[in-house]
Amino acid sequence: MQRPPTTVVLACSAVLLLTACAACGGEDKDTERPSTPAGLTAQAGSATSVHVMWEQATDNRAVTGYEVYEKGTRVKSLPAARHMVDIDRLTPGTAYSFTVRARDAAGNLSAAGPAVSVTTPAPAPDDRTAPTRPASLKGRVDGARAVTLAWAPSRDDVGVTSYDIYQEDSRIHSVSGTQTTARVTGLRPGTVYTFTVRARDAAENSSPDSGAVDLTTTSAPGDGPSTAPTALRATARKGTIELSWTPPRTGAPVKEHQLFLNGRPATTIVWGVTPPAGTATYTMTVTDKPGTRYSVKLRAKLPDGKWGDFSAQRTVVVA
Repeated sequence: MQRPPTTVVLACSAVLLLTACAACGGEDKDTERPSTPAGLTAQAGSATSVHVMWEQATDNRAVTGYEVYEKGTRVKSLPAARHMVDIDRLTPGTAYSFTVRARDAAGNLSAAGPAVSVTTPAPAPDDRTAPTRPASLKGRVDGARAVTLAWAPSRDDVGVTSYDIYQEDSRIHSVSGTQTTARVTGLRPGTVYTFTVRARDAAENSSPDSGAVDLTTTSAPGDGPSTAPTALRATARKGTIELSWTPPRTGAPVKEHQLFLNGRPATTIVWGVTPPAGTATYTMTVTDKPGTRYSVKLRAKLPDGKWGDFSAQRTVVVA
């Protein structure tokens, strides 16, 4: 029997391999577009900024980001976890039109959906007076991933343009100056959140923070109880900041807590063999000048050696 030349065999094998790879690649190629982001809103936050917000899109694999357009021109690219953004450096007294498209890993873009129009207000000349502090902030947990906030309106010599909602020290949402409620979504189950609200006018003057409200979202099915310290208090004295809190119930005494200042680890508070029962206290020496602002939160080391959930955050000003 005569065998075909080796080169012919290799050539046939290469053709088969390429054909197989092409077929595999065709099967794996993602050509499906994400769904159109729904619930698009655009709210003027000041004379030069607009807050754009939308609901999460879906995809057959995964949404990897969002593109924000103003009259067809892309102005922002955001990761999939972001469903809102502030568009800054705009022109006062000008009409704008925004759309949002979702993007997946293959680069497929969703349809844009209906555009939302908004007009920035004209700034008041020489307006240097900030609105008053929003009062009586209250909150309600709406399940595992959302909360609703409500507050009393602020006053301003010209007019409140918007209210900004902060989670700890980050602005996460804005609503119109005519609204005194806000629903915040995209939260994590079983997590402690600390919210404050500031009023803002067209000249970008912001009020002082409202009082803080702590809200803990509902735990997801199968999750255990929260491991966050509770009842955290922070009091500024001359040269010190005095802290007190209730350690979490973990089935064993909590011997260590990690203290964070302005979002960064500052120190580990360690007790000996017998940690305090009930309320724990700690006094921190500070050398910063009066008026320095600190954000304070902490978490406990659990019996399995891992760090637990964060407490609510407190803001304190050096005396």
